[in-house]
Amino acid sequence: MQAIDVWAQQPNSHFLSQPYFESLRRWVGSDLSDIPDDFLLGCMDKANVSQAILSAWYGPQGPLISNEQVLATIEAHPGRFYGLASADLRDPVAAVQTLRKYVNDHGFKGLRIVQWLWELPCSHALYYPLLAACVELNVPICLQVGHTGPLLSSESGRPAHIERIALDFPDLKIVGGHIGYPWHVEMIAVATKFPNVYIDTSAYVPKRYPRELVEYMKGHGRHKVMFGSNFPMITPDVALGQLDLLELDDEVKELFLTGNAKRVFGLT
Repeated sequence: MQAIDVWAQQPNSHFLSQPYFESLRRWVGSDLSDIPDDFLLGCMDKANVSQAILSAWYGPQGPLISNEQVLATIEAHPGRFYGLASADLRDPVAAVQTLRKYVNDHGFKGLRIVQWLWELPCSHALYYPLLAACVELNVPICLQVGHTGPLLSSESGRPAHIERIALDFPDLKIVGGHIGYPWHVEMIAVATKFPNVYIDTSAYVPKRYPRELVEYMKGHGRHKVMFGSNFPMITPDVALGQLDLLELDDEVKELFLTGNAKRVFGLT
């Protein structure tokens, strides 16, 4: 069965050299120098991952992975990648213009904001122009939930912050990446309460999925959870290597691997 990876990034040396990724370098046992596109594509092929959604990253010091880099990777490998734009929260007018440009002109499928880079929860006023633009463009806002692996504060990733924006923007599609651990039960509750809130499993391998999440996937949350790897932290083949441990039936597996991603991100 094919899969779509909803959280990956094709990193560059600037991104990988950030001091807060020291924990990532320890986990993977590598200095994570520049990683060629072919390596990611090879990992995808091993796991039958047909497509991946690549994230741009923007933080207070500027772009870590630019929208232009993501676009170049997409154009170099037709049919394999989609993009998520990112922008500077502190310049709301320019940020909205950037999001519109990459969605309307280049087919990007949503917006990525990594809250811990800004140490601001998603309910902060600086997010709101971009959230309104996501509704207008009918694309998701993709956020991080749970503890941060990088050495920065986790407070902005508490799932409870999502409740505020889900109330203020009932038509906004919201994807909480990285499961939400150790607040994963709260993340499941928020996704259950709001029809447009979803969870992706990036940064975790199946044997580390919390029991509550697996039960949710098999039950009333079968339309709510999507596969993600968080490449390069975890490669897609490793992220899917233990999938059988979950004992998912074919319907749930198809929704988890492809169906939910196609619906939420509007993929063909």
